[in-house]
Amino acid sequence: MEANRTVITKLKEHSQLSNDDVAEIKTLSFAPRELVDHEDLIRQGDEPDRSVVVLSGWVARYHLLPSGARQYLSFHMPGDWPDAQALFLDRMDHAVCAIGPAAVASVLHKELIRAMSRRPALGFAIWRETLIDASIFREAVTNNSARSKPARMAHLFCELFYRARALGHVRDDQLPLPVSLVQLGEALGMAIATVNRTLVDLRASRAVDFRSGMLTVHDWTRLCAIGEFDPGYLHLKKQPR
Repeated sequence: MEANRTVITKLKEHSQLSNDDVAEIKTLSFAPRELVDHEDLIRQGDEPDRSVVVLSGWVARYHLLPSGARQYLSFHMPGDWPDAQALFLDRMDHAVCAIGPAAVASVLHKELIRAMSRRPALGFAIWRETLIDASIFREAVTNNSARSKPARMAHLFCELFYRARALGHVRDDQLPLPVSLVQLGEALGMAIATVNRTLVDLRASRAVDFRSGMLTVHDWTRLCAIGEFDPGYLHLKKQPR
């Protein structure tokens, strides 16, 4: 039932669900799975027959390049549904892996499709989830191509912190974030030396710090200004405090 509650909470962030919609989600049969660090949940080129929600730990989407290098596309925390879009795709054009130990739960696509047929509003909510993913991808393209390196990193920190607050993962302005500096660079298109220099610049602003897997926001307003962050593209119905 934990996975069912997770899906209900996630979809309610951006969509109206009736009592019947919620009851339908509660009938879904989720299968739990434990992942070790860097284990692939979905591989590029797979033809998936199920979708997953994250119960604990973090996972990341990435493109695997012919050279073997990775371009990280997005990071996902407990409560996220990172591959809802797999429901509408025949073959995956990206992969999803664990960042550190993680636990997920999967549900068969055929079961989801039956639920969507019975409850069209639920289908619209799942579709909206995939559209918000697309909005995040568009913002990432803009972020990596049009912003300065400090703004680029600040924006990513803002996005993850804002989403985590909505899901209840932030405590005392701190967010456990198990992303390595190498992975951070692979997400932002920066070499490791540039990542380190950019972190020094952001620490000097006294807006944020990131070290030893902990993101600490000292001045949210200043961090948003540095990152040119406007959360509208996340389309959250209920704004986090």
